[in-house]
Amino acid sequence: MTTLHVVNHVHWDREWYRPMEAFRARLVELVAQVCDALDDKRLPSFHLDGQTVTVTDVEAVDPALAQRVREHARAGRLSIGPWHVLADNQLVSGENLIRNLLTARRVAGGAGLATVGYCPDSFGHPADLPRILRGFGLDTALVWRGAPPEHARFRWRSPDGSEVYAVNQCYYEPDVLWNEDGLADRVAAYAAKQRDRAGDGPQLLLNGADHLAPALDRQDPALTHSTLAQFFADPGHDRDSAPVIEGELRHPGGWLTFLLPGTLSSRMYLKQANAAVQTLLESWVEPYLAQTDATGSTTGMLRHAWELLLANSPHDSICGCSVDEVHRENEVRFERATQVGEHLLARSLQRMGLDTRLYGEPSADSLSVLVANPHPRPVRGPVELDVYSAPGRHVLGLRDADGADVPFEVSEPEQTPLFCADLDLPPDTRPAARHRLLFVAEVGPSGRRGYQVLLGDAPAAQAEPLTHPWQVEIAQDASLTLTDTRTGRVLPGLARLVDGGDAGDTYNYDPPRDDEQISPRVTAVRAQATPVRRVWHVDAVLDLPRGLSADRSARAVPREPVAVTVTATLWRGVERLDWTVAFDNTVGDHRLRAHFPTGPAQDWAADTHFSVLHRPLSAPLGPLPTERAYEADCAVAPVHGWAAAGGLGLLTAGLPEVQGLLPAAAPELAVTVLRATGWLSRPDLRSRTTGAGPQLPTPQAQCLRQVTAAIGVVLDTGELEMANAAGLHRAPLRAWQLRFGSPVPSPVDGIAVSGAVVTAVKPAEDGDGFVLRVANPTGLAMTAVVGGLDGRVAGECSLAEEPVTGDPDPGALALGPYQVRSLRVR
Repeated sequence: MTTLHVVNHVHWDREWYRPMEAFRARLVELVAQVCDALDDKRLPSFHLDGQTVTVTDVEAVDPALAQRVREHARAGRLSIGPWHVLADNQLVSGENLIRNLLTARRVAGGAGLATVGYCPDSFGHPADLPRILRGFGLDTALVWRGAPPEHARFRWRSPDGSEVYAVNQCYYEPDVLWNEDGLADRVAAYAAKQRDRAGDGPQLLLNGADHLAPALDRQDPALTHSTLAQFFADPGHDRDSAPVIEGELRHPGGWLTFLLPGTLSSRMYLKQANAAVQTLLESWVEPYLAQTDATGSTTGMLRHAWELLLANSPHDSICGCSVDEVHRENEVRFERATQVGEHLLARSLQRMGLDTRLYGEPSADSLSVLVANPHPRPVRGPVELDVYSAPGRHVLGLRDADGADVPFEVSEPEQTPLFCADLDLPPDTRPAARHRLLFVAEVGPSGRRGYQVLLGDAPAAQAEPLTHPWQVEIAQDASLTLTDTRTGRVLPGLARLVDGGDAGDTYNYDPPRDDEQISPRVTAVRAQATPVRRVWHVDAVLDLPRGLSADRSARAVPREPVAVTVTATLWRGVERLDWTVAFDNTVGDHRLRAHFPTGPAQDWAADTHFSVLHRPLSAPLGPLPTERAYEADCAVAPVHGWAAAGGLGLLTAGLPEVQGLLPAAAPELAVTVLRATGWLSRPDLRSRTTGAGPQLPTPQAQCLRQVTAAIGVVLDTGELEMANAAGLHRAPLRAWQLRFGSPVPSPVDGIAVSGAVVTAVKPAEDGDGFVLRVANPTGLAMTAVVGGLDGRVAGECSLAEEPVTGDPDPGALALGPYQVRSLRVR
């Protein structure tokens, strides 16, 4: 007999059409009602939306109520977790998702966490999610958006072979049990529909909805009230015969099942800020804390920084699809997490004897500079920093720790006050001269190198300008032609900016019926050559309509010239073109993309959390739906750091929306720079034929602010090579001026890894050493060589940092296709 499992639940968007505190006040009220109903048996059980942040949000204002939640969770009456927040699991990094699950375990404090990979409302699901869930002992998943609509049950497999049993709930019909009238007929109709979808196996009915208290007067005793764990444990599931679905879940949905792909580019500044803070914590703070014996308070500050970042990870937050108040708070959280991270990094350097506090009398003869490499391989890359000297002094030269001269570029000095204070340094302000210094550094794996800046009374003599094997020409539309003089390869039309109208909302791109595509016109080009770099500065103008026509079917007639600055830079000894665009966006309702023609290609490749995926080339937008409550297929896709096709590679840190296009002339990769809309949701889109949320104005989603974007162009497009190039683009070398009078530090190298990428060097959750995680993002088996650990590897562990059987050999660490391995190091 088929069992219909009724699971009482709430879906709690922490912030969305109200800001967080307005929702928290209601959350406390709801949780009190749920606990009362569980106490007196009016509710047999309740699912508190799969995230432990609901507990911490209650605990901050009512600790006693939070304790009641934990007691019900221990007794199995209330389900929390397994996540700390229900993140958009495509826009955040794989390590971010792992910290999310680790945080939930810590927050639960011994209360039983849910054993189901619960993430039905995310706007699609990444290919590596089964691997991440299995790394925490979870072998089931409840999914919805992006799941293949033709499969109600399936075995979902990551590229590395990790597999979970997934249930596609489809649209969950929260109104089935909402009213007494016709209840039996609605339940019967729902059961029949589920039987058509899933056969005779167990059925699931989620009794609840977004931000609604449970309907306590409709707990029909004839229904089987259950839990998600009981539903998945029902022996009626036939897991073995379920179809296998591989890779990411971004399938076009059915009725009221929207993928909402425009969230990849709504409020792009949030995505850029998230990438920057993730990089700070993952590439800099955690590795330095892991290797400097951080104290307990330092560990607490690291967790605090992660909790601030995780608070911005829910889909309605990082996706940019909430009211404006929410995203103003998001920006503040990013700033707070950055402040904590930079403090922790500075203190770690101090524990190494490297004081970056510029205190005391500024030096007049020489300065010491430290350059650090966060990557476990030797790196050559550009460095830019401000250095401060005594007033009236000029930079005369730059030398490495061996005394060899290093080519450099420096700005004219600017006289400025220099302030410094700390716990052991009384506040002090001194007159100083600021110099912008640029050079190319070479630093060993996970290493640090010192440089000496020589000062004098007059500017340095002009040095020989750089000659680079790549050449750049600027076209009248501000695109560029790149030529490799060694091979004769010519790539025209790169970074062609194309601006089109957008009548959509924060969820979906929607081209107006009578759209107009606009590209810039160049007004000036200035070429600059220094000993360090060659730069092309391009001034251009985009003549853009100010918005849409009154009926939103076309771009408005009044136009406004938007000044655009494009730069293209080639660095000494670096085979990468750095392209940037900057402008003050003063118009609304449009989308700006940078197009890069590629060589012949059948598909395009990009990185995800731990694996490389190949996706088909496509038209900009699929057929428009003709029935209500459907969505057009828009094949933009999430990218974490790089995309490549036809021998052209793009490095896209902070710009996660990319599309592989197949126009008439040649394949192109299109990277979204800006998508400006003014509504949270609208019901009148052509690309989505009903609303996706409240119809509320969001004027700040027009992004009327300074917009900047940076993309790197490379020609070596092997998958491991692209991963390394993207890592350096995302986390370039960093440099600090050391305290006045400090000696030039000696070269130091650290952990070295070849044949794989490192995704984490982090303090262990239990405080016993640190975890080193290496990944093979390719489909070929590899052997990684790990050095610099001095025999301190204590064993292998899971993503949850639990011991794994085996005796790993760091000198020859076997990695199957797409495999990730984690080592415990003491």
